[in-house]
Amino acid sequence: MSERPAHRPTAILVGVQLPGVGDAEYAADLAELARLVDTLGYDVTATVTQRRETLSKSVVLGEGKLKELAELTGGRGYVPSAVPARKDKARQRREDESGEGDDEVEFDDFDDDPGQVPIVGKDVPEDSKKRPKLVAVDHELGPSQARNLERATGVQVLDRTGVIVEIFHRHARSREARLQVELARLAYVAPRLRETGSRGERQAGRGAGETELEFDRRRIRDRMAEIRRELEAVHREQDHRREHRAGQPTVALVGYTNAGKSSLMRALTGSEVLVADQLFATLDTTIRALHPESHPRILVSDTVGFIKKLPHDLVASFRSTLDEARHAGLLLFLVDASDPTFRDQYAVTREVIGEIGAMQAPSRLILNKVDRLDEEQRAELQREFPDAIQMSALNKDDVARLHATIVAFFGQALVEAELLIPWPQHALVAQLHGEAQVLSEAHEEAGTRLRVRIEPDTLKRVRGALGPDAE
Repeated sequence: MSERPAHRPTAILVGVQLPGVGDAEYAADLAELARLVDTLGYDVTATVTQRRETLSKSVVLGEGKLKELAELTGGRGYVPSAVPARKDKARQRREDESGEGDDEVEFDDFDDDPGQVPIVGKDVPEDSKKRPKLVAVDHELGPSQARNLERATGVQVLDRTGVIVEIFHRHARSREARLQVELARLAYVAPRLRETGSRGERQAGRGAGETELEFDRRRIRDRMAEIRRELEAVHREQDHRREHRAGQPTVALVGYTNAGKSSLMRALTGSEVLVADQLFATLDTTIRALHPESHPRILVSDTVGFIKKLPHDLVASFRSTLDEARHAGLLLFLVDASDPTFRDQYAVTREVIGEIGAMQAPSRLILNKVDRLDEEQRAELQREFPDAIQMSALNKDDVARLHATIVAFFGQALVEAELLIPWPQHALVAQLHGEAQVLSEAHEEAGTRLRVRIEPDTLKRVRGALGPDAE
């Protein structure tokens, strides 16, 4: 894992505790937002919080808290109007001669706080390098709310969804992941577009009477349609590969982001998958064979991690990736047992898995990272989750026990059968050595006779390939 840069840009968190949200849940949400912002590459230097009945429709925060936030960012502390105040020519001439009136601005209405007076904050500091570069809000913002906050604080504003989308954008590696993230990113950006100062200029490709904003939105719609067509082609390729794996037992690792899925994937398969102590370190589904290899061979898939309030556009975009969980014969729900909020994280994971229709598969709960707990805590977890597997992905003995559990689970479904493979179809013999347990093998005049323990679906497929006269 690469080292953290010595000097990173800074960010401020903003959260509003609404009725019905407990102190522990609220603190956990802000702590998770801090981790997201850290993953995005910012150091969190301050947090502005407030209790409110509802979010302010214009700027999320109330008057006093907006001023407090602006003092941290060096912003104005109020929302200046985007439309210059109208002045008569005589007044404008007098102000030009006296130098007065330069700071006069119009203000947007604070529509949920009638009569609220705009707050004049301090000017932007000369040393802009010391200013925070980002305000991250732990709520979904409307386009006008984000725009008003940016104008009041003078820095970029991202809501929780925006932070997650940007992380996905930076971490996408495969063609499919990049397309999926671009689709979600465009869906997020489209309603937040606004006219720029060049609206009066003619732009190539614009239709007659079409504004620059309309042109940009049309381009986004066209690009989203193009991405969907490209993804359809990618999904057809995936379905084709999945057909080739039909009948092979597959276990899917699912869980909250940073629960340790990649570490467990590496331990179970011996593969060099990326392991990093950050949220959403990997976005692509990785499929590897269980190691040491079993007979029949068992495949292990590691899916994208989940998170609370995961944007719906991202869930929709990664639905095909999550299909690996839907087609798995066993789901391993992985949680970080050392995290006090793991129960909520487990619930979020099950909810998303249920949304994609994958909950019909058998499942086991894995309480990972128990090496960080004391004996009393582990005993309490045993009482609360008697059927769960407690382990650490870093402990070889724990991994070996989980390996044996997986092999035993799929071994229960195997049936014993005898097959005569004719010489012209001898390639099936090598295939069966990978897809079944070969108990005995004998060469006869008509071909090779095998006694195997095999998955019923695989047996049906092999017998279909041998033809109706096969023994």
